[in-house]
Amino acid sequence: MAGPGRAIGEYSEGAGEMTPMVDFAPAASHHRAMMNPFLQVAIGGAIGASARYAVYRALFWHGPGFPVATAAVNILGSFAMGLLAAGMAHRWGNAYAPFLLTGVLGGFTTFSAFSLDALTLWERGQISGAAIYVVASVLLSLLAVIAGLAVGRGIFA
Repeated sequence: MAGPGRAIGEYSEGAGEMTPMVDFAPAASHHRAMMNPFLQVAIGGAIGASARYAVYRALFWHGPGFPVATAAVNILGSFAMGLLAAGMAHRWGNAYAPFLLTGVLGGFTTFSAFSLDALTLWERGQISGAAIYVVASVLLSLLAVIAGLAVGRGIFA
C-alpha cells in the first residue's frame, strides 16, 4: 500500500497486472469518515468533465485545426496527475485518490493516467516497455477511433 514516503513509480504486481502504488483504498483510520469511493469517483468525474467542457468553451480557437483545447487538457491533466501523485505518495496519503485522480482527473482527461503509467515504466528502467506502451497506446487508440467511426457510421448513417 502506498503512503507517505513511497516513491512515485513504484508498482505492485499481482494477478498478472501492474497497479500504481497510489492505493485507492481509504486508510483504515479514515474508513468511517470517508465517503464511498464509488461516490468519490462519480462526483470527481462530474467536476472533471465539467472543467474539460469549460476549457473547450474558453478556448474559442479550438476547432477543425490543431486540437488546442484537447492538448491543453491533456497537458494540464498530466501535470496535475504528477503533482497530486507525488503529494499523495510523499505527504498526504491516498484517502482522496479516488476523488482526485480517478474522478476529477479521469473526467478531465484520461491522458493523465496514461502519462503517469508511461513515466513509471521509464523510471523503473523499462525504457523499451515505456516506448512500446506509448506507441501501441496511441496507435491502437487511433485505430479504435477509426473502427468505432466505421461501425457507428454503418449503424447510424
